[in-house]
Amino acid sequence: MTVFHKSDNALTKKKPDFRMQKVHQILSHSDADYSGWLPDRKNDNNCITDNGHQHDTMKILPIIFQKIKTALMDLLPIIVVIAFFQLVVIRQPLPQLGEVIFGALLVVAGLVLFVQGLEMGLFPIGEAMAYALARKGSLFWLLVFAFALGFSTTIAEPALIAVAAEAADIAGKGGLIHPDQKSLTTYALGLRISVAVSVGLAILVGVIRILKGWPIHYLIIGGYVVVMLMTIIAPEEIIGIAYDAGGVTTSTITVPLVAALGVGLASSIQGRSPLLDGFGLIAFASLLPMIFVMGYGLLIFN
Repeated sequence: MTVFHKSDNALTKKKPDFRMQKVHQILSHSDADYSGWLPDRKNDNNCITDNGHQHDTMKILPIIFQKIKTALMDLLPIIVVIAFFQLVVIRQPLPQLGEVIFGALLVVAGLVLFVQGLEMGLFPIGEAMAYALARKGSLFWLLVFAFALGFSTTIAEPALIAVAAEAADIAGKGGLIHPDQKSLTTYALGLRISVAVSVGLAILVGVIRILKGWPIHYLIIGGYVVVMLMTIIAPEEIIGIAYDAGGVTTSTITVPLVAALGVGLASSIQGRSPLLDGFGLIAFASLLPMIFVMGYGLLIFN
């Protein structure tokens, strides 16, 4: 038996392996065959993809129609009331009927998109952040998040912006504040900040209540006692605005995030019930603004 060393260049002296050549020939023929039916295979994949898209479309369309139907059912009482008084009591046709119908369609579309956005975005992120902060175990950051959430959602509330601007305009015309633009803007901004701070503190108190398990009715009753006392000493010009401020804070932006925060926090704490302890933050968010706005009126008008 001949033994090849490295100096003998054994790899070059090896006889060709005819069996490996046969394998390569077979593979070459197989590649040729494969390239022949590859386009058909691609066409089959395209057909499968098209069928998949059609199937997804057929699944999405009933969901969209159901959302539109739900929005229409929600708006139906308003439509019936307006139509009844316009046609039966006032007995006049609707002015600019085309614009009214187009506006109603925009309302339906906006309501559908808004509700879908709540379900997909605001509710999940509110619950997820509450759960994550509870798991983190830091009471400080949980309370900071509660206050910041209440403040930021309220200061950006469209209803509050509109009410504050209207209140400033009426106060300027009534001689309660100087009617120049700077005074009106300062007054409206002061209203917005006082309401936003009060909602932030309300959410903070509500989170502490969930953590401690305090009965909600004691806090609500005590809060309304303070509201009644503040009503006695507050200027008459601010009382109506203060009471309305408790309502405009619980609108499109604040309610979804605050409700999700309460439910998510109660769900993540052992011994707390999402049904019993998770709700109630909105009540605090409606209560404290009345107290704070009347206090703001005491500072401004006195």
